[in-house]
Amino acid sequence: MKVYNFHMNRTILHLDLDAFFCAVEELHDPALRGKPFAVGGRPDERGVVASCSYAARRFGVRSAMPMSRALRLCPGLLVISHHRGNYGEMSEKVMQRLCDLSPLVEQISIDEAFVDISDLHEDPQTVARLLQKRVNDELGLPCSVGVASNKLVAKIATEAGKKTAQKDSPPNAVTVVPPGAEAAFLDPLPMEMLWGVGPKTAAKLAGYGIKTIGDTARRPPADLRRWFGENGADLARRAGGVDDSPVVNEHAVKSVSQETTFVRDVRDDKDLAATLRELSAEVGHRLRQAGIAGTTVRIKLRWPDFTTLTRQVSLAQPVDQDEQIYATALNLLGKVRAKGQAVRLIGVGVSGLGAPLRQMELWGAQTEKSRKLQDTLDKIKEKFGDESIRRGKNP
Repeated sequence: MKVYNFHMNRTILHLDLDAFFCAVEELHDPALRGKPFAVGGRPDERGVVASCSYAARRFGVRSAMPMSRALRLCPGLLVISHHRGNYGEMSEKVMQRLCDLSPLVEQISIDEAFVDISDLHEDPQTVARLLQKRVNDELGLPCSVGVASNKLVAKIATEAGKKTAQKDSPPNAVTVVPPGAEAAFLDPLPMEMLWGVGPKTAAKLAGYGIKTIGDTARRPPADLRRWFGENGADLARRAGGVDDSPVVNEHAVKSVSQETTFVRDVRDDKDLAATLRELSAEVGHRLRQAGIAGTTVRIKLRWPDFTTLTRQVSLAQPVDQDEQIYATALNLLGKVRAKGQAVRLIGVGVSGLGAPLRQMELWGAQTEKSRKLQDTLDKIKEKFGDESIRRGKNP
């Protein structure tokens, strides 16, 4: 194994969980392994593919594809509904292992994150392989890892590793780009692999004869600025493998929210209230996990004609308890929605975030009793999973 000298350079590790939703479903049902299946909504209910197994990908099935089309491409495709809540739980376990490496962890989605490992003395490739093995062995999840001197190249390294791996199983790849080799590594790769380049930009570049990242890097920056304005200068830098952005482990979170789109429009008041309660519980749980509370509760609604509206109310004291959030959201719903009016999407959010207040004199004994009950429920969920206990459905 070749050892690369990252000394005196930034060292950024990027981890991406391979077909994450599918991997979690295989943990629930090992019989799915090796079979073509997709996680997502039903084909007759506006469903799309959230994730698909590598066996399904051989038939051309891809994420974000309508499930009806996926079934046409792969008639034997198994359609698996989401195990709601479990993905977040497994993601948190992965992120905990990244935090064991370094306090500088930037999670960019439920299944991928950057870690700044510049202060570690071990060989980065060894660090990457040990991390991968830990995620594989302890959690049963396949993952691919890229390592480079910056976030841009590390992420592309992960994608490049995935593309060169076997197509019928999770790639579980590790790709290391040594310092000074960024431009050479990027040179032959297609423009679509450059972070931030979408299909329209790639098509426009192809019209100028530019097909690879190296083609872009060799083009005079003035040409790129003429074609893309100020974005052209940034495109030239990124094509050369230049990225100075830091790994940010604390985002200025402005709100915490959760929403759901119904597969069929919902009119029943009790069903909507029950959904609102579940969403409020998810928001409350996330607030308490982060140690924050908010002074503004809002709801989001979308009618069948796709008209979307939000309503919010500011509170005298910050809240992080499920029942307080739910009661406020339900009151907002009652003010804006006529009884029996159909709803396509409903969401709950809390903003105005800050430290929670815990003084008994502010909330009263009954609210303090509810808070202690909520703390107990949180501990049960942390130990046995999100699905281990739920409040009753009655609003």
